Amino acid sequence: MGASARRTDAMENRTRIVEAARAALAESDHVHLNEIAKRAGVGQGTLYRNFPNREALLAEVYRRDVDELVAAGSALLAEHEPVEALRHWFDRVIDYAEVKYGVLAALEPSAWQDLVAHSRSPIESALGRLLDAGKADGSLRGDVDARGVLLLIAYLGRLDRDEWQSKARPLMSVVLDGLRRPDAER
Repeated sequence: MGASARRTDAMENRTRIVEAARAALAESDHVHLNEIAKRAGVGQGTLYRNFPNREALLAEVYRRDVDELVAAGSALLAEHEPVEALRHWFDRVIDYAEVKYGVLAALEPSAWQDLVAHSRSPIESALGRLLDAGKADGSLRGDVDARGVLLLIAYLGRLDRDEWQSKARPLMSVVLDGLRRPDAER
């Protein structure tokens, strides 16, 4: 196996490990590394070569979710009208938040505070682009900004895990409806 094939294999292993950790976090706050290695189809040595400890793995799950969420904003605007793009983005926010709370519950406060601080600005910028597009086409209110919307969305974090599935999307729909201009066509 050449160096290029080994690098590709290593990157695929790393991706499988992160995806397995993300799936485990969606199910429970209690994530064990040996379970993640089994789900990813790798040995524990491979897992530890990529992630020296649980915190490093959970931080990578969080960072990748933030990167995907931020990238989704522009991609959705390219495919949909602004309100529909925002609706799809909010769906991703709900999925992201479910994993985010699993990560935050599993990390020490100092570690998760640092992660959250570094993710706030890119997420706010992505949301700002979505809101600006809706303001420009007249479908969204002009008196709201990304920071204010993020404050509203942050309250979803107060939902208990067992009520997340039944309440998060309906509440996010209320937020979206509140962002629409009252006189805009629906």
